[in-house]
Amino acid sequence: MLFYRFSFRVRYGETDQMGVVYHGNYAQYLEMGRVEWLRALGISYKSMEENGIILPVISLHLKFIKSAVYDDLITVVTKLKKTPSVRIEFDYEIYNEAAELLVEANTVLAFINVKTNRPVKCPDYLINKLQNNDNDSKSDLT
Repeated sequence: MLFYRFSFRVRYGETDQMGVVYHGNYAQYLEMGRVEWLRALGISYKSMEENGIILPVISLHLKFIKSAVYDDLITVVTKLKKTPSVRIEFDYEIYNEAAELLVEANTVLAFINVKTNRPVKCPDYLINKLQNNDNDSKSDLT
């Protein structure tokens, strides 16, 4: 399925006294991956919220393999696992600049209608973007 990768440097405030990234920060890195994945499709998470859809995380799994450290250039690879329905599932890999695998992760999120606080199907505009992307060789998503 579709994936997107982006890179950034680990900031000092994300680390402990030993210069190692605090484990709780990885959930934020995954969120950054999802937001940028959507943005590469041409959809902002902000616009989804403005249209009455939120995406709470209902499952989060992390497997730590090696520590990221201060000033590492890390790359988050976000992969859509399958076509979304009322849920959307992503697999992730996080690498350092030496291309060493640091973390494997998975999240499942639910599409929730803000007004009813009930699950809803994935918006058609997202499904359409995914289908169009499969046929669009110019996309940032591959």
